[in-house]
Parts: sequence; structure tokens; C-alpha cells
Amino acid sequence: MPHRILFVDDEAPIRELLTLFFKKKGIEVTSAVSAREGLELTRGSGYDLAIVDVNLGGENGLELMAHLKREHPAMPVIMFTGLTGDENLLQEALARGADGFMRKTEPLSALYDEVQRHLPQ
Repeated sequence: MPHRILFVDDEAPIRELLTLFFKKKGIEVTSAVSAREGLELTRGSGYDLAIVDVNLGGENGLELMAHLKREHPAMPVIMFTGLTGDENLLQEALARGADGFMRKTEPLSALYDEVQRHLPQ
């Protein structure tokens, strides 16, 4: 049975790229455009991991991550951001419970490695 991940990002090209990338790696991806949609998708469906954009078109991805961690404490959440060089953001995400933190500028292979590190074996 393939692993299932939830990917929440408001940018369609990024959602499409990552969905295709992870599918080719044998991982099932469900994507959401907003925090609300991400929360709705986690009700009743088990995901092995979530990747959440920090800035969801005016919504706060860190708040979504905190909610997901409360509702699904065993599910790892990797924060994903296009912002570069903001060490305070990284520290805040980790302090609030993020299991990982990746920048959109990093190679897809690095994101894949981070996902693999947190998926149940």
C-alpha cells in the first residue's frame, strides 16, 4: 500500500509539480489550496505525512500545522516556504511542532529525502 501525503499550497504550479513528482516515486498525494481545505481533507482520511506552505495566500500555514499536530499528533508535518534566509521563521516553525522545514528553492531530491526520513517504514 503506497504512503499517502497531504500537500497544502496555494500555488497551482507547485502543487501540480510535487503531485507528479511524488506519484512517480510511488507516493499518493492529495493536494489542498487552503488551510480550510487541508483541514477538511484530514477528517476521516489517514495521511502518513503533511507538507504545508508557510504562506497560504493570506492564511498562516504555521497555524494550520499547529492544528494538524493537535488533531493528528503522530502525523509528521514538514513546513514548506518560498521565503529564503529567515532563520526566525525556521525557529518558530520548529518550536511550534514542525517535524521538518524545507525551502521551495531546494532540489526536489532534498524534499523527497526529508519526506522519506519521516514516513513510517
